[in-house]
Amino acid sequence: MSKFSDHNFANQKALIRVDFNVPLDKETFAITDDNRMRAAIPTIQKILKDGGSVILMSHLGRPKDGPEEKYSLKHLVNHLNDLLGFTNSPSGVGGVKFADDCIGASAVELSASLKNGEVLLLENLRFYKEEEKGDEAFAEKLSKLGDVWVNDAFGTAHRAHASTAVIAKYFPREKRFFGLLMEAEVISAEKVLHQSQKPFVAIIGGAKVSDKILIIENLLERATDIIIGGGMAYTFMKAEGGKIGNSLCEEDRLQTAIDLLKKAAAKGVNIHLPSDSIIADKFDANANISTAPSDDIPDGWMGLDIGANASEQFTNVIKHSKTILWNGPMGVFEMAKFQHGTKAVAVAIAEATQHGAFSLVGGGDSVAAVNQFGFADKVSYVSTGGGAMLEYFEGKVLPGIAAVNE
Repeated sequence: MSKFSDHNFANQKALIRVDFNVPLDKETFAITDDNRMRAAIPTIQKILKDGGSVILMSHLGRPKDGPEEKYSLKHLVNHLNDLLGFTNSPSGVGGVKFADDCIGASAVELSASLKNGEVLLLENLRFYKEEEKGDEAFAEKLSKLGDVWVNDAFGTAHRAHASTAVIAKYFPREKRFFGLLMEAEVISAEKVLHQSQKPFVAIIGGAKVSDKILIIENLLERATDIIIGGGMAYTFMKAEGGKIGNSLCEEDRLQTAIDLLKKAAAKGVNIHLPSDSIIADKFDANANISTAPSDDIPDGWMGLDIGANASEQFTNVIKHSKTILWNGPMGVFEMAKFQHGTKAVAVAIAEATQHGAFSLVGGGDSVAAVNQFGFADKVSYVSTGGGAMLEYFEGKVLPGIAAVNE
């Protein structure tokens, strides 16, 4: 670990890679979800409290050909001022400064003149193609803006981009750090992946088996139980000879599903598939609904949530666990008729956590679900990195982590 908390940043300019890729209203550019910004605040505040200054760099959206108004980080300045307490500050501390280019003259001049206690936000890194290409010259220009480099963007840790990984080579080992968010992400993931107490249950949901093959295979080496829900469950059901009606199914992954079930059996890992489903006659919030065994769904109907029996089945597994990983919902929880299974899982995880289990929730939809149902503060840790966390649990080396540790 990088010992961020032990380091004194007094009189140092900390160049921090944050993940400020937040959703903006298309008309007003107002921030509609500031969780990623809030997650970075403790790291920024620690450096400022030490008597250092902060230079923030991030991407926003997917600009195609250079600068675009809708992807400018200038839209975040006012809210960042509020989050840092600079707005109407009685101490007279100035607001967040903004450089309209991340490596141009404004960035160089503003970073050079930055005083202790001040914050500078650079313009969108992805206005330059060099960022995503991992261009060394671009990374070197960024590195010259700060004295130390702090990576606090777990959400982009699986990308070998200029600001997330390549930049590390321009800082000696003792001047590279994980921020507090990154530290917490890595510690939590390690606790599940390498220090898990048994029984260890992994709850894997979502639409496609193909998206989760690698994570399931890696977890077969570690978990005692794997719960499979969501649309991907029906590929397993059909692979075993079940009738799934019009439910989601990856025909080209039927053999993959069989192979995973065989591997699990050989390793003594219990795979739990939903015994019943809430079915609908169309993919619509106002669809007619019924229930059916998950392996006997009538033609013209589709499974859009796990049923009451499956909810009870999964709850019983979860409540006896000591380590829990949740990645992916049990159904189309965005629609009220099909949210019961996902909510039941959230309740079970919260209860298990209350009784001493360690629970990690990660992946965009799972995070959205625990937030929607009000359980975010009732689990051990909610990860900010969807793709990054998925790749971490697939057993891959994340460039953003390796760059700090090397």
